[in-house]
Amino acid sequence: MSKFIDRVVVHVRAGNGGHGCASVHREKFKPLGGPDGGNGGNGGDVVLEVDANVHTLLDFHFHPHAKAGNGKPGEGGNRDGKRGGELLLKVPDGTVVLNGKGEVLADLVGAGQRFVAARGGRGGLGNAALASKARKAPGFALLGEEGDENELVLELKSVADVGLVGFPSAGKSSLVSVLSAAKPKIADYPFTTLVPNLGVVLAGEITFTVADVPGLIPGASAGRGLGLDFLRHLERCAVLAHVVDCATLEPGRDPVSDVDALEDELAAYRPALAGDIGLGDLADRPRVVILNKVDVPDAAELAEMVRPEFEARGWPVFEISAVSRAGLRPLTFALAELVRGYREAHPKAEPKRQVIRPVATDETGFTVVPDPNEPGGFVVRGVRPERWVRQTQFDNDEAVGYLADRLARLGVEDKLVKLGAQPGASVTIGPVTFDWEPQISAGVDMVPTGRGTDIRLENNDRISAAERKHASRVRRGLVEDGDE
Repeated sequence: MSKFIDRVVVHVRAGNGGHGCASVHREKFKPLGGPDGGNGGNGGDVVLEVDANVHTLLDFHFHPHAKAGNGKPGEGGNRDGKRGGELLLKVPDGTVVLNGKGEVLADLVGAGQRFVAARGGRGGLGNAALASKARKAPGFALLGEEGDENELVLELKSVADVGLVGFPSAGKSSLVSVLSAAKPKIADYPFTTLVPNLGVVLAGEITFTVADVPGLIPGASAGRGLGLDFLRHLERCAVLAHVVDCATLEPGRDPVSDVDALEDELAAYRPALAGDIGLGDLADRPRVVILNKVDVPDAAELAEMVRPEFEARGWPVFEISAVSRAGLRPLTFALAELVRGYREAHPKAEPKRQVIRPVATDETGFTVVPDPNEPGGFVVRGVRPERWVRQTQFDNDEAVGYLADRLARLGVEDKLVKLGAQPGASVTIGPVTFDWEPQISAGVDMVPTGRGTDIRLENNDRISAAERKHASRVRRGLVEDGDE
């Protein structure tokens, strides 16, 4: 049995970038072939795309985790790694994407609309791309970056022209079934409808859609009953139709009080997308009152009594019976006329050519602040420094020396000196903590040594921060000398 799912939490992870390759060209009769390591491929993106053939978020309910393909590592012979495969996730029209804080990231309306839910990591550069006048044959390459990992909330807001609202068992599902070819569940107990039903109605030359929104009772806008789960399906409706049960036998209920109670809930609910879709608050939408079940004699008398009160509010009133189908034709054409008026006032925009405007970011900026967890230590934050650290092979001295040169050219060394950093102080960049050694002479022309080595690091005999910490613990008697 199929299920209607309109809200899910999904975990998306983009592909990691492939590592660069450190290779030297070797061929008979061709000495000094030079570096020929290729670049790693970029990781694949996770993309959400609207598909007209998808009508529910059911697939994400059963498969909430999605991961794109990783980029392939580079190879020798200047062969770059293959880019990771993009993961395309199909979503229904009207899907809203939110982050964990409830902020709207994207409102996907219209077939073909796309949203990049997670971007793939960059591939690392091979040693052929890192060669320079100082490093003619680098013995290292850069590592690929990890792809984005996000937890998103997908909410489906039905795209319908007319929204039917009313108390449970007011006859909304029955009305949808007789106005259209939809076959919703119909029974004689409250909350029969647990999911929105959508029907397509043809009135003359006008075709429009009708949505039956379940679960509306007093307190719905505050989360009582099923209200909050389904009030969002009214956000895109241009016309709201009150379906009133004129044959109810419940004490304390009558058509006027029912409508007033639901009007209070509609006024209290604030659509998150009101500004984006241009329809305003629910309280401002055109109204229609449908007095149902007039095939019952007592209900017909009650409908005649309350009709003038609704007409005094300026709302069109229709007396119908979903069972005998009395009064359906005038109602259908009246709804079609209201929808036509809305469409004329809000013509559908022509499809626009997609324009990509990259967001300007200052990747050269960085900050250096004292480390709150390490006396005398510092924390370096910035897009470039943190990326460079993630790309570095720390088991390769030449790669570490290259990182030191990049940080020095960016100005990190000078900033540490101005802040009074002492030799051996711990400096944290991203997930890595260093012992700062200013005498390494970073940023100056290096002396070429063996591949994968850096003579500046070999000459460092300063006691590390870890060794100083261990000596302090020995003096305080916390550990024995020689213990790790």
